[in-house]
Amino acid sequence: MSQPINTLSGSGLIMVRPKYPENIGASARIACNFGIEQLTVVAKEAPDQERMLKMATHKAAHLIRDLRLVDNTRDAAEPYHFIVGTTARQGRHRVLEKAPHAVMTELASLAAGHRIGLMFGQESSGLTNEDLDFCQFTSTIPTADFSSLNLAQAVAIHCYELSMAISTLDEQANLGGGSQYANSYDLEGMYEHIEDALTKTTFIRHTNKTYWMRNIRQFLSRTKIKKKEASLIRGVCRKFLWHSRQEEEQKGLEGLEGLEGQKGENEKDSE
Repeated sequence: MSQPINTLSGSGLIMVRPKYPENIGASARIACNFGIEQLTVVAKEAPDQERMLKMATHKAAHLIRDLRLVDNTRDAAEPYHFIVGTTARQGRHRVLEKAPHAVMTELASLAAGHRIGLMFGQESSGLTNEDLDFCQFTSTIPTADFSSLNLAQAVAIHCYELSMAISTLDEQANLGGGSQYANSYDLEGMYEHIEDALTKTTFIRHTNKTYWMRNIRQFLSRTKIKKKEASLIRGVCRKFLWHSRQEEEQKGLEGLEGLEGQKGENEKDSE
């Protein structure tokens, strides 16, 4: 007989460009077991609902019918404060991956009062570096030499680990935090201002913009930025950009005055 577990009502699944509707349905069924309330799919067109419902069963049918469909990862990430990107691939431009247990243990203390997103990529290719830019954590399931976990199995492992990590926390510690962390919408606005400011100073150029911004994202994601802190950083960048515009306008006026003065002198000489 199954034991009741702590639900993940503040969490959601983000499935990026899944190939098979059946995998979406199976993942919804698993999510429903852990109390996950939202399912977001990144796709150009809606997946076949009947094929999804067949695997979801009637228990998770509401997740399929209320499925949130978006056409890009940025929109999918917006509602969430912290996102775990799942990947089997490693590379020097990627955040250091940890096993699900380690990631969820770290994440559990941040869950109270904040929305958690679990992001999964396409069955054959997984998440891209651009998708992972929206994730503060990455997770890789350790396997032996033969790695053949399907999408729904990966969803089950991550949902279970997050649920268990949250349930081990002291209830008082869970309820005690009053701080509000920045969600993805806040963070993306902040990163845009940082990029504008650093481009203005030529610290980053168009040829290396992606490289530097990815490194900045990875660095700042480790600090768990709060909403007020994101607003502060945006305010500093806005002020800097305003002063830069003022200097450019002043230089433009001085140049214009110089041209008018030169024109006046030329007219006097001609008289």
